[in-house]
Amino acid sequence: MYELYDISMPIHSGMVTYKNKSEKQPAIRVVQNFTQASAYESRIDMDMHTGTHVDSPLHMLPDGGTMETIPIQRLVGSCRVLDVTAVEDKITKGDLERFAPQKDEFLLLKTRNSLTDDFGSGFVFLAADGAEYLAAAGVRGVGIDAPGIERDQSGHPTHKALFEASSIIVEGLRLGDVPEGAYFMVIAPIKVLETEAAPARALLFSGLKTE
Repeated sequence: MYELYDISMPIHSGMVTYKNKSEKQPAIRVVQNFTQASAYESRIDMDMHTGTHVDSPLHMLPDGGTMETIPIQRLVGSCRVLDVTAVEDKITKGDLERFAPQKDEFLLLKTRNSLTDDFGSGFVFLAADGAEYLAAAGVRGVGIDAPGIERDQSGHPTHKALFEASSIIVEGLRLGDVPEGAYFMVIAPIKVLETEAAPARALLFSGLKTE
């Protein structure tokens, strides 16, 4: 038997957003209910970077590709969860070297963000030198349990280092219940084509036989 972990962030009014910005909050409204019609319907107005989502290169690179340029195959397969919950502010190259990242690996960074439901604006993030180290290692992608993979870095060097190395960025994961180790990963962004990001459902499987 396998074990399933849903590592997606729930979408709801009042949820944690990037630096707790009110404009990032999803707006959910009822279009019709059973007092008005025979079917219940609602609508949502949501930033593409709310909750668990995948960034495409266009997010930070003027000539970068949209979500259409990220094959779903690159978001499905083996991955490794790295426990960096001891880090208090930013994840550096020094914090990552002991994990010996390998070419084509997809790495998910479990930080102290996952230990609370209200990590606020001072969330743990991936520093520029950490991103450059992972990019040089040739990782396929990097996910983190923060609303953004970086915070308060002029020029967004973390995003750019990974995008320029063709590494995928996933933000807004929830890894609190996930032990460090190897997993089979499925991250499924909604199939929008022309945007710089897309909300996603993210799942991990342990003990899953793929033969």
